[in-house]
Amino acid sequence: MKQMGRTHRHYYRIVAIDGRQPRDGRAIEELGSYDPHVPDADKSVTLRPSRIKYWQSVGAKASENVEAILRKHMSRCETLEAEAAAKAEAAKNPPPAQ
Repeated sequence: MKQMGRTHRHYYRIVAIDGRQPRDGRAIEELGSYDPHVPDADKSVTLRPSRIKYWQSVGAKASENVEAILRKHMSRCETLEAEAAAKAEAAKNPPPAQ
């Protein structure tokens, strides 16, 4: 988690980062975000499940805090991503006109 924001109003980006980089250093890829100040828990977290699964498949390890976020919100974000992909596919290939 890369800490961003200002004093007393932090938000976090969930990133793939080399372990030798500082916590807020140069990230390889941004995988989502977490804003603890948003009251609705579903809107406080955004994730890119396909990219998270890719990074985990090549050996990336999530921190304890990120692992807790993934356990809690990954299934919801997967369904949202699948719906968005289906909607994009439908827009790309419209049904034939009669």
